[in-house]
Amino acid sequence: MRPSRVAASRSRGVLTLDWEDGSRSEIPLRGLRVACPCAECRGGHAAMGGPGSPDMLERPLPEGWSAELKSIEGVGNYALQPVWSDGHSYGIFSWEYLRELSPGNVPGGGP
Repeated sequence: MRPSRVAASRSRGVLTLDWEDGSRSEIPLRGLRVACPCAECRGGHAAMGGPGSPDMLERPLPEGWSAELKSIEGVGNYALQPVWSDGHSYGIFSWEYLRELSPGNVPGGGP
């Protein structure tokens, strides 16, 4: 499933995804940074590719990491790639992974 709309609010600190099924996900940017799926953040290639979970969003932000979003880009038709103010830009967040991270989709939250 793909989102029909994606918006990042720096002032609210939230990534909002309106999904094709009419639900809405609001993912805190701090949690998104902590849940980065890249090899560097996961501690090596062997730890990559695991499923996401809303519990991941509650982990503390490691020292030296920034949750300040500089930009966010689409990757093909399947993912987003955020760029953080600490220079980190390796994480590619697939739609499936973002849906798994979603702390409860809000029914009817679409546009």
